[in-house]
Amino acid sequence: MTVAIGYVRVSTEEQATEGVSIEAQSNQLRQYAALYDIDLVDIVVDAGVSAKTLKRDGLQRALAALKAGEATALLIAKLDRLTRSVVNLGQLIDEYFQEHQLLSVTDHIDTGTANGRFLLNILASVAQWQREAIVEQTVTSLGYMKAQRRTYNHVPLGFRDCDGLLVEVDEEQLIVAEVLEMRDSGASLHAIARDLNERGIIGKRGGRYYASTIRAICQNTIHQAA
Repeated sequence: MTVAIGYVRVSTEEQATEGVSIEAQSNQLRQYAALYDIDLVDIVVDAGVSAKTLKRDGLQRALAALKAGEATALLIAKLDRLTRSVVNLGQLIDEYFQEHQLLSVTDHIDTGTANGRFLLNILASVAQWQREAIVEQTVTSLGYMKAQRRTYNHVPLGFRDCDGLLVEVDEEQLIVAEVLEMRDSGASLHAIARDLNERGIIGKRGGRYYASTIRAICQNTIHQAA
């Protein structure tokens, strides 16, 4: 009989989503284990955790259980619960799934078979391609909106939003010009922020200035000029 440890993960944004909730995933694992006569010794949970890194408390406990011989397989509901990175997946395969099985319910993956290992690599490659394509599209769209002086995020200091277009605000443009002048003269980001705060100049959204605020003002000015 295969002895498996289950692993469940939900990100902060997904915690209220029924389809990937902790309970939904756990039920999938139990049903799969019962169907294929798998001894499911435990289900480890990472709640409110991103898949961007493998340094997750729950995942590390599950992997340690494999290393310690407490289980021979890791059972997951879907591959993206384990990782969304081809690099991280490759690392997991090299370190753990040469000697241990990876079982994924929804993806029908069983690395105990050649077909299962092949499918695992194909799915991971497609997922990585999709994410990179989305990033490229987003960068292109933001670049176009900047070039057209359209609002794409927070309206930067020196402008106001007029039906999606950035329109200059004269009083704020004076502050921007002063910030750039101080920066060009060698003043640090912290020093510029401190100077504005000490003079009682209010930020774009009514708050104080910080080094990050000054950096954003300078970067936004560069983008607008481009």
